[in-house]
Amino acid sequence: MDDKPVRPIVSGGSPRRARIPLHRAQRWLAEGENERTDGIQVFVTQTAFKAINNHANSDLDNEVGGWLAGRWCRDFDTKVEYVVVEALLPAQQVRSGSTFVTFTHDSQVAMLAALEERYAKKGIVGWYHTHPRMGLFLSGYDTWLHDHFFPHPWQVALVVEPHSHTGGFFIRNGKQELDSRRHFGFFELHNRRHESIVDWTNLHLDKKPEEAKAAPQEKVNKAVPGQIKQPDVSQKEKTVELKKINAQKTEIQLPEVKTSASKTEEKKEEPVKALPTKIETKPRENTSEAQKEKPQVSIEVKKPETRQPVLRKFESSRPPAKVNIQRKEEKKDESEPEIKTSKEAKP
Repeated sequence: MDDKPVRPIVSGGSPRRARIPLHRAQRWLAEGENERTDGIQVFVTQTAFKAINNHANSDLDNEVGGWLAGRWCRDFDTKVEYVVVEALLPAQQVRSGSTFVTFTHDSQVAMLAALEERYAKKGIVGWYHTHPRMGLFLSGYDTWLHDHFFPHPWQVALVVEPHSHTGGFFIRNGKQELDSRRHFGFFELHNRRHESIVDWTNLHLDKKPEEAKAAPQEKVNKAVPGQIKQPDVSQKEKTVELKKINAQKTEIQLPEVKTSASKTEEKKEEPVKALPTKIETKPRENTSEAQKEKPQVSIEVKKPETRQPVLRKFESSRPPAKVNIQRKEEKKDESEPEIKTSKEAKP
């Protein structure tokens, strides 16, 4: 590669006019990264991100690399320039080791042929390589390669460390300067399900693009006729109003819950109260009547006991016949004068 003249892989040209896809993107920021006011914005599709990770994990001991294919665009309204990484071209015929990778002439020819065959409408927006167990930075040779083969301000360099699952883009600033020790995050383009697949541990999610999505929706809702316009209030006042509305809802709902519960409780309590009154009054009346009748039954039972002394009299030494004899003698005495008178009347 040093024997042949050095020339850029892709000529400059002009960017495509398009709409910046912030509405379907999610921004991932690197550690210590603030909002950048200059430099190119990088968007990466999920298919390209998967391909980069697969190639980086294919060899964990030696460096691997390739080219990044995509589009260089400019927004209609804001005139902001950005690149979209849509595919990658892995370098096959390279000289590599644990601390270096060299793109040979044959590897460059093969990558250009693949670009024309499979990605004819795309261009080379940058390049990538790995640093196994070394961290994220650009070495002196990496910086030289980037300046000579990818000299355009919209072309970027990506470094991936497969062991720690980290990665970052190295981007030129507005003055065309490149910091070899500072890397940046990117915008992840979602699929239809809006699910993220980024697993690099050195990046964290930025929620500001989601807030930008909600702003135009609120404007559209305000413009729709028939809707009530709400005054502009602060977040604290909104939370206080929401609490008041929730409190009013709970106050309205509570009596309904109580009345329905009380009705069910009354329905349940009525049969419970009626049952013991009926059960208790009846047996009490019966028991009182039974208690009143018990002494009568006892008196009737005791009647034969009063007869026992009569029977004992018959069992005594005095025979019952004497009583009859006396009665008979009394009868005889009464009858005897009649007899005498009759005898006396005969003579």
